[in-house]
Amino acid sequence: MDDQTRTEIEAAAFRALRRHLMEARPDVQNIDMMNLAGFCRNCLSRWMQEAAAERGLALGKDEAREMFYGMPYAEWVSLHQTPATAETQAAFEVAFAANAGPRKDT
Repeated sequence: MDDQTRTEIEAAAFRALRRHLMEARPDVQNIDMMNLAGFCRNCLSRWMQEAAAERGLALGKDEAREMFYGMPYAEWVSLHQTPATAETQAAFEVAFAANAGPRKDT
């Protein structure tokens, strides 16, 4: 398989993952994804931001999130996010540190 075809297949798989998370399963909470899988929708938007930076393109955090979510992040949160329990939040701190490193937003 040539590189262009592989890239196109990978991009199609990413779009299918995004569509699944945004349309088929918006009920799945980011915090639960992070706790179970070590990544969430915000991670995917951050990876998009990092990929842009690797190509010399400026893409801010809010811009990357809006690009992934298809709407401002605050709007997504108000439509889909539910409160996390103290137990879930504690598990998130462990999962975040293990998968993304020390938190910079606290």
